[in-house]
Formats: sequence, structure tokens, C-alpha cells
Amino acid sequence: MIEETLWHPVALACDLTQQPLAVQLLAHDIVLWRDAAAVPHAWADQCPHRGAKLSLGRVENGKLECPYHGWQFAASGQCVKVPALPSFTPPAAHCARTYAAQEAYGLIWVKLSASESAALPAFAAEADERLRKLNCGPYDVATSAPRLVENFLDMSHFGFVHEGWLGMRAATAIEDYKVEATPTGLLATHCKAWQPQSNVHSIAPAQVEYSYEVTAPYGAVLTKVPDAATVSVDGYRESIAMFICPITAQTSRVWFRLAVADFESPDDKLRDFQHTIFMQDKPVLESQRPQRLPLDLRAELHTAADKASSAYRRHLKNLGITFGVC
Repeated sequence: MIEETLWHPVALACDLTQQPLAVQLLAHDIVLWRDAAAVPHAWADQCPHRGAKLSLGRVENGKLECPYHGWQFAASGQCVKVPALPSFTPPAAHCARTYAAQEAYGLIWVKLSASESAALPAFAAEADERLRKLNCGPYDVATSAPRLVENFLDMSHFGFVHEGWLGMRAATAIEDYKVEATPTGLLATHCKAWQPQSNVHSIAPAQVEYSYEVTAPYGAVLTKVPDAATVSVDGYRESIAMFICPITAQTSRVWFRLAVADFESPDDKLRDFQHTIFMQDKPVLESQRPQRLPLDLRAELHTAADKASSAYRRHLKNLGITFGVC
């Protein structure tokens, strides 16, 4: 499966501390843990001895210990201790099933297959020191990862789902915008929306121009710069990345990484705005049927206002994505 060759976020980095952490990815049970150097590791959450969940164990002297018989595994996955046989040297076959793991964007990322190399989804704003970064979430959503991405790309729902915030019923027309293919998916530019409150610092309604970039099959970034006269912070702009863990084909966990030109507001103030917006989206997303995103463009109706999402569906089909689609 191509999905197994991609990097996926599975947990906040700050949630992985001294003890193992159980997560799910692509219908696989995974245990996360940190070794003595605080390096994160991701393994199948199953001891190769008798199948107990390693996430129920503990980290002992930089090694992961099984809760059932106390077998200890080094960071390489190799078993190095069998307490029932103190003089026994475990052979190479006595090892846990390991996956690739790394820490980035305040998250732990996992790749299940080593058969192909893949880069993390890009977030250009991460390197901009003029922008403050923080994560919002996680949010568990009863829908597929592609449905979440498509909603993120969609402006036509602003006046209805986000009425009084990102849109208004009296101004729902979508002007033509540009969509072009990129190596990671697509880039949509010149996307305009009339918004009563486009961000946490809005002091007046504004016509806001967005750009959207699909950076991975299950990830996207939006960037917007409101009219300076409509916000209370000088030079305010923001970029928001959406990173999704496809837990199963029809359930997802999502984080938003904010990069904002605001170093003064409390974290909670910035998170509360994003939380309000997403909690307006969540019940609608969970109501959609099918929960998996149809890649056959004949399965649902489309207009010119939907051309970003239509391009996204074509991109997933061309990639050969099978998880979370139908």
C-alpha cells in the first residue's frame, strides 16, 4: 500500500514522555517510546514472544520491557534480556517489529514501510522566525482523512457552516481561482472570501485572499493575509497546516499547526479560535456519506467552485491511494 510508504503524524511530541504510548495508524496498533537519549521509536504493539501489548510495559534503562514476561528490547528492536533465562543470549530472530519514527512540527511521525523513501509534508512557515508556532488538537473525527482534506480546501461552506465567522449568507459567491498541479498535490491561489471574522484579531469584516496547498495525500496548508486595516495586530498574517493520522479508513485524528505573526496572545486565545472553527466543521464532516471519499467524479456532483477538491480527488486516484477512499 502506498499509504504505508508515507510519513503520518500519530501523537503530540509532548505526550510521549517516560512511558510507552499506544497509538493507531492505518489500522495498525503501534507503541511509541523514547530511549535513554529521548529518541522516539515506533514498533508494532505486540511482543514477539506471546503477543502481549508492549504499550502496557515500561521503559527500563533505555529499553522497552514487555509487561507479560519482562523481555527487554533495545532501541534496534533486538531482545537483549529474557528474565526467565538470565544466562541466555537471545538470537537475532528474537526482535520486535520496528517502524521508522521521527519528531517534527511538535508531533511524532511514523512510516510503516521502508520500501520507499518519502519526505515529511512541507510547512514552509515553520522556518519563518517572524511567526509563532503552536499546535491545536488532536481532534478525533469519524470520517476519512481525505474527507478532512477536501473540507479544508473548500470555501463554499463558509457562509453556512461558519456563518458570522469565516463567512456570511449574504456573500457566498466564489470568484474564479487558479488551481495548478504540484509534485505533492496541488496549489490553489487567488481564493477570495468575504469574512466577518477571519482570525482571532479581526476588528472588521474583510475580503480575505487565501492560498491552499496539498502537501501530502493526507495533509494541506492554507495561508492568508487579511487587510491590515481589519486586524488589531500590525503585520498580522497566518499559515495553518493540517496534519492527519488515518487511524482507520473511516476514522481520523487531526492536528492543526498554526504559524502566526502574534507573540503576545496567550496560547489558549489562539487555540480557542481554531477550536471554534473546527467544531463547526466536525458534525458536518461526520454526517457525510460515504465516509470514504469517492474518487469517481461521477459519484457526487461538482461545480466550478469545487475545482480544488476535484483536482485533489484526481491526484489521489493518480497516486493509487486506496485507504480512506472508495
